[in-house]
Amino acid sequence: MNKVLLSLHVLAAIIAIGPVTVAASMFPATLRRALGDVGAGDAPTTLRTLHRICRVYAGIGIAVPVFGFATASSLGVLGDAWLITSILLTVLAACVLALLILPGQDRALAEVTGSPEPSTPPLRPGRLAMLTGVFNLLWASVTVLMIIRPGSTTGV
Repeated sequence: MNKVLLSLHVLAAIIAIGPVTVAASMFPATLRRALGDVGAGDAPTTLRTLHRICRVYAGIGIAVPVFGFATASSLGVLGDAWLITSILLTVLAACVLALLILPGQDRALAEVTGSPEPSTPPLRPGRLAMLTGVFNLLWASVTVLMIIRPGSTTGV
Protein backbone atom coordinates (compact mmCIF):
# COMPACT_ATOMS: atom_id res chain seq x y z
CA MET A 1 0.00 0.00 0.00
CA ASN A 2 2.94 2.34 0.71
CA LYS A 3 4.10 2.07 -2.89
CA VAL A 4 0.63 2.85 -4.23
CA LEU A 5 0.25 5.92 -1.98
CA LEU A 6 3.75 7.14 -2.81
CA SER A 7 3.08 6.65 -6.53
CA LEU A 8 -0.17 8.61 -6.29
CA HIS A 9 1.59 11.37 -4.34
CA VAL A 10 4.38 11.68 -6.92
CA LEU A 11 1.96 11.51 -9.87
CA ALA A 12 -0.24 14.17 -8.30
CA ALA A 13 2.81 16.40 -7.81
CA ILE A 14 3.94 15.97 -11.40
CA ILE A 15 0.48 16.38 -12.92
CA ALA A 16 -0.67 19.28 -10.74
CA ILE A 17 2.39 21.28 -9.76
CA GLY A 18 4.24 20.99 -13.08
CA PRO A 19 1.63 22.88 -15.12
CA VAL A 20 1.32 25.59 -12.45
CA THR A 21 5.07 26.22 -12.38
CA VAL A 22 5.28 26.37 -16.18
CA ALA A 23 2.18 28.53 -16.71
CA ALA A 24 3.04 30.89 -13.84
CA SER A 25 6.58 31.23 -15.21
CA MET A 26 5.32 32.06 -18.71
CA PHE A 27 2.81 34.65 -17.47
CA PRO A 28 5.24 37.57 -16.74
CA ALA A 29 6.91 37.44 -20.18
CA THR A 30 3.52 37.34 -21.88
CA LEU A 31 2.40 40.22 -19.67
CA ARG A 32 5.43 42.26 -20.77
CA ARG A 33 4.43 41.70 -24.40
CA ALA A 34 0.83 42.66 -23.68
CA LEU A 35 1.79 45.84 -21.83
CA GLY A 36 4.39 46.83 -24.43
CA ASP A 37 2.04 46.29 -27.36
CA VAL A 38 5.02 44.98 -29.34
CA GLY A 39 3.97 41.68 -30.81
CA ALA A 40 1.12 41.61 -28.27
CA GLY A 41 -1.37 40.16 -30.78
CA ASP A 42 -2.87 37.27 -28.87
CA ALA A 43 -1.17 38.09 -25.53
CA PRO A 44 -4.44 38.83 -23.64
CA THR A 45 -5.88 35.47 -24.72
CA THR A 46 -2.65 33.73 -23.78
CA LEU A 47 -2.67 35.48 -20.39
CA ARG A 48 -6.21 34.28 -19.73
CA THR A 49 -5.24 30.73 -20.67
CA LEU A 50 -2.13 30.75 -18.48
CA HIS A 51 -4.12 32.15 -15.56
CA ARG A 52 -6.81 29.51 -16.01
CA ILE A 53 -4.15 26.78 -16.00
CA CYS A 54 -2.72 28.18 -12.76
CA ARG A 55 -6.13 28.32 -11.06
CA VAL A 56 -7.35 24.90 -12.18
CA TYR A 57 -4.14 23.04 -11.45
CA ALA A 58 -3.73 24.82 -8.11
CA GLY A 59 -7.08 23.31 -7.16
CA ILE A 60 -6.03 19.89 -8.40
CA GLY A 61 -2.78 20.37 -6.47
CA ILE A 62 -4.65 19.84 -3.21
CA ALA A 63 -4.29 16.13 -3.98
CA VAL A 64 -0.52 16.39 -3.48
CA PRO A 65 -0.58 17.01 0.29
CA VAL A 66 -3.58 14.69 0.72
CA PHE A 67 -1.63 11.77 -0.78
CA GLY A 68 1.50 13.02 0.95
CA PHE A 69 -0.08 12.86 4.41
CA ALA A 70 -1.50 9.42 3.64
CA THR A 71 1.93 8.22 2.51
CA ALA A 72 3.74 9.75 5.50
CA SER A 73 1.20 8.25 7.88
CA SER A 74 1.57 4.78 6.36
CA LEU A 75 5.36 5.07 6.54
CA GLY A 76 5.27 6.35 10.13
CA VAL A 77 7.28 9.50 9.40
CA LEU A 78 4.74 12.21 10.30
CA GLY A 79 6.93 13.51 13.13
CA ASP A 80 10.22 13.58 11.21
CA ALA A 81 11.92 16.95 10.88
CA TRP A 82 12.44 16.69 7.13
CA LEU A 83 8.73 16.06 6.63
CA ILE A 84 7.65 18.90 8.90
CA THR A 85 10.03 21.19 7.01
CA SER A 86 8.53 19.97 3.71
CA ILE A 87 5.02 20.62 5.00
CA LEU A 88 5.94 24.17 6.07
CA LEU A 89 7.56 24.89 2.70
CA THR A 90 4.50 23.47 0.93
CA VAL A 91 2.18 25.69 2.97
CA LEU A 92 4.38 28.68 2.20
CA ALA A 93 4.37 27.84 -1.53
CA ALA A 94 0.58 27.48 -1.47
CA CYS A 95 0.25 30.86 0.25
CA VAL A 96 2.52 32.54 -2.29
CA LEU A 97 0.41 31.07 -5.08
CA ALA A 98 -3.01 31.70 -3.58
CA LEU A 99 -2.37 35.08 -1.94
CA LEU A 100 0.14 36.72 -4.26
CA ILE A 101 0.51 35.09 -7.68
CA LEU A 102 -3.12 34.33 -8.57
CA PRO A 103 -4.43 37.73 -7.37
CA GLY A 104 -1.50 39.37 -9.17
CA GLN A 105 -2.45 37.60 -12.35
CA ASP A 106 -6.07 38.74 -11.84
CA ARG A 107 -4.90 42.36 -11.52
CA ALA A 108 -2.65 42.04 -14.56
CA LEU A 109 -5.50 40.62 -16.63
CA ALA A 110 -7.75 43.46 -15.54
CA GLU A 111 -5.08 45.98 -16.53
CA VAL A 112 -4.46 44.39 -19.93
CA THR A 113 -8.14 44.12 -20.76
CA GLY A 114 -8.75 47.73 -19.75
CA SER A 115 -10.78 47.18 -16.61
CA PRO A 116 -8.31 47.69 -13.75
CA GLU A 117 -9.56 47.49 -10.22
CA PRO A 118 -9.66 51.10 -8.95
CA SER A 119 -8.14 50.50 -5.51
CA THR A 120 -5.14 48.47 -6.62
CA PRO A 121 -2.06 49.77 -8.37
CA PRO A 122 -1.05 48.08 -11.61
CA LEU A 123 1.17 45.03 -11.21
CA ARG A 124 4.56 45.05 -12.87
CA PRO A 125 5.75 41.91 -14.68
CA GLY A 126 9.06 41.90 -12.77
CA ARG A 127 7.32 41.59 -9.41
CA LEU A 128 5.14 38.77 -10.68
CA ALA A 129 8.21 37.03 -12.11
CA MET A 130 9.95 37.33 -8.73
CA LEU A 131 6.97 35.88 -6.87
CA THR A 132 6.79 33.02 -9.36
CA GLY A 133 10.50 32.38 -8.86
CA VAL A 134 9.97 32.19 -5.10
CA PHE A 135 7.09 29.75 -5.61
CA ASN A 136 9.20 27.57 -7.92
CA LEU A 137 12.16 27.65 -5.53
CA LEU A 138 9.94 26.55 -2.64
CA TRP A 139 8.66 23.59 -4.67
CA ALA A 140 12.18 22.69 -5.77
CA SER A 141 13.24 22.69 -2.10
CA VAL A 142 10.37 20.40 -1.16
CA THR A 143 11.30 18.05 -4.00
CA VAL A 144 14.92 17.90 -2.87
CA LEU A 145 13.84 17.19 0.72
CA MET A 146 11.60 14.39 -0.50
CA ILE A 147 14.42 12.79 -2.48
CA ILE A 148 17.39 13.13 -0.12
CA ARG A 149 15.64 12.98 3.22
CA PRO A 150 17.43 11.88 6.37
CA GLY A 151 17.13 8.15 6.88
CA SER A 152 16.47 7.59 3.20
CA THR A 153 16.82 4.11 1.82
CA THR A 154 18.26 5.48 -1.44
CA GLY A 155 21.78 5.21 -0.05
CA VAL A 156 22.50 8.94 -0.30
